[in-house]
Amino acid sequence: MADVTLKAKVQDAVERHAPAAIKVAQEILAHPETGFRERNTSRLVQEYFSSLGLPFQSEIALTGVRAEIKGGKPGPTVAIMGELDALPVSGHPHADPITNAAHACGHHCQIGIVLAVAAALSEPEIKAELSGNIALMAVPAEEFVELDFRQGLVDDGKIEFMGGKAEMVKLGVFDDVDMAMLTHANNRAEDGLIAVGATNNGVIAKTIRFIGRASHAGGSPELGINALRAATIATVAIDANRETFRDGDAIRVHHIITKGGDVVNAVPADIRMEMFVRGRELEAIWGASRKVDRSLKAGAMAMGAQVEITTIPSYLPIRNNAGLTKLYRDNAESIVGADNVTVAMPRGGSTDVGDISHLMPTIQPYARGASGVTHGPDFLIEDYNVALTNPARMTAMTVVDLLGDGAGGANKVMTATEPALTKENYLEMLRSFNKVDLYTPEE
Repeated sequence: MADVTLKAKVQDAVERHAPAAIKVAQEILAHPETGFRERNTSRLVQEYFSSLGLPFQSEIALTGVRAEIKGGKPGPTVAIMGELDALPVSGHPHADPITNAAHACGHHCQIGIVLAVAAALSEPEIKAELSGNIALMAVPAEEFVELDFRQGLVDDGKIEFMGGKAEMVKLGVFDDVDMAMLTHANNRAEDGLIAVGATNNGVIAKTIRFIGRASHAGGSPELGINALRAATIATVAIDANRETFRDGDAIRVHHIITKGGDVVNAVPADIRMEMFVRGRELEAIWGASRKVDRSLKAGAMAMGAQVEITTIPSYLPIRNNAGLTKLYRDNAESIVGADNVTVAMPRGGSTDVGDISHLMPTIQPYARGASGVTHGPDFLIEDYNVALTNPARMTAMTVVDLLGDGAGGANKVMTATEPALTKENYLEMLRSFNKVDLYTPEE
């Protein structure tokens, strides 16, 4: 366990720097940007790092930023991550009036945590006591949205992967990192003030195009092939498969129609959809994905339409590291009390923190302070002390546990952990997920 005096200094430093970090977080809240478009958000992060005199790289995976704090002695590297992006949420009080982007998931608080930790641990008398380095990462595009826009970036060669962390892994940003942490905002009262050990589902994304034949919907519908009807039949077939999903696999399939036809008096010939297939384990996700593909083809077959199914590599289920979780939890209990720290219930959503957790020891605790429904128009941070300042203190203290006393804590975590994937295995797996399947029913 790290020196108590050093932890006290770290807590004091976080408290002193938190107001400035909160101010930046609130500025990000007021000017939300979606993934791979976070130019202004990235600029605010860079300006803060510059004010601390920290060297940093920018424009990583278009908008990402990584700064570095070097401890007084060599040792492992711990990454503190935060996510730059918002997502479209119409009706949110802080939504952009043009794009509808809003921080309805609390990512602005994540960035604030990174900034407060950066300021505290960069103080000379603190970093001198650490054996190793802290990589401070502002990561783009965690929300897997606007798939047409991201496909355009892929087609133009600007990115390969549609998630920010996967793209940064490919670019080598995590090559020298030994472990990683991110604290997420939380709105669940049952989780207490801090929840650790939460599992998140993995996800596969699909874009779907049903291709029919246009004709006059009133005068000659028999000459057309109704692609909208094909899509409707496909979704009914997916619904019929739901009873075959095992409860323990937590499979969730959900979609939106992004194009439903051109005009009401023409048989719809071009229908576009986006779809997620989620689950707790990759094997179960792939099993559900095959059933979804069969259902989509069934809809096309019924109407004599074609269907083009593009499967996109998305996010892996999260694996919270036990050793890191224990250190973080002990620090959380010292700040908010053991009664206010819980083990989180499994979550149905997905995050690319799961990808990092397959490569190295990783945790994603959750911190209260929010109200409303996640990704809803009423999701708001009500208490920045609970959602930002306290998690920044816990994170910085955990870094001290890891890199203090000759980095004994970090070495213990690393020795006890066998990564599930190498970088090469991971990238190969993601690339294997990519496929485009055009189905044409036989006449």
